[in-house]
Amino acid sequence: MDSVAQRLSAVGSANALELRGVTRLFGALAALVDVSLTVRPGERRAVLGSNGAGKTTLFNCITGDFLPTSGTIRFFGEDVTSFPPYERIRRGLRRTYQISALFPGLSVLDNVYLACRGVSRGRYSLLQPRRNDALVNAAENLIEAVHLTPIKGRLVAELAYGQQRQLEIALALAGAPRFILFDEPAAGLSPTERAELIEILSGLPGHIGYIIIEHDMDVALRVVESVTMMHNRHIFNEGSPQEIESDPEVQDLYLGGGHG
Repeated sequence: MDSVAQRLSAVGSANALELRGVTRLFGALAALVDVSLTVRPGERRAVLGSNGAGKTTLFNCITGDFLPTSGTIRFFGEDVTSFPPYERIRRGLRRTYQISALFPGLSVLDNVYLACRGVSRGRYSLLQPRRNDALVNAAENLIEAVHLTPIKGRLVAELAYGQQRQLEIALALAGAPRFILFDEPAAGLSPTERAELIEILSGLPGHIGYIIIEHDMDVALRVVESVTMMHNRHIFNEGSPQEIESDPEVQDLYLGGGHG
């Protein structure tokens, strides 16, 4: 069986994401220690923990920005442990970052169009897109999904911070992803913008699973069905949002008896 057929065969019954014993060392410093995690297709999960718990390193290992020192990572049944980031992107993995990576001198529509173009077969074409170009239509649909249609012609540099974060979600949705990693999407948002973010994440197509790292637990626990808690670079607890909120150890470590 060739590699493409093997991948298609594995996808049918595989979990979206499986980490087994993933450890990442930087010299003598352990940034991630023996992490095992399973996420089903379409599942929405939060990974929570204090600064230094290992959350961002976990994301970097999943995306291939850092390769694990030991352990394995499977994406929809395929072992991607040693794959570079672009190979994982080709297989449907996307990520947002804490720091915006947008083109401020281009419009909202142009930013999303370029994201769609970048993961398409015609990404190296120099031809000007036609009015009815399929990628332009795809970009328009993504802009609508993140509630930015009224300002699609505005330059990114003119957008409010919260609107830029919404735009980043549109970029992550380009090219029909199967799974997305959201890295603190609510950071720096006002209460109104956080409510908008919750609505956008809740309205994503059901087949797209995601993991969200978030310090704002009011946001995180409202948009996921399962939670993984990290502490000192390990996973120490998993459960539903309700189970995590009511767990005494979680309250002691992170909530202080409440998370308002």
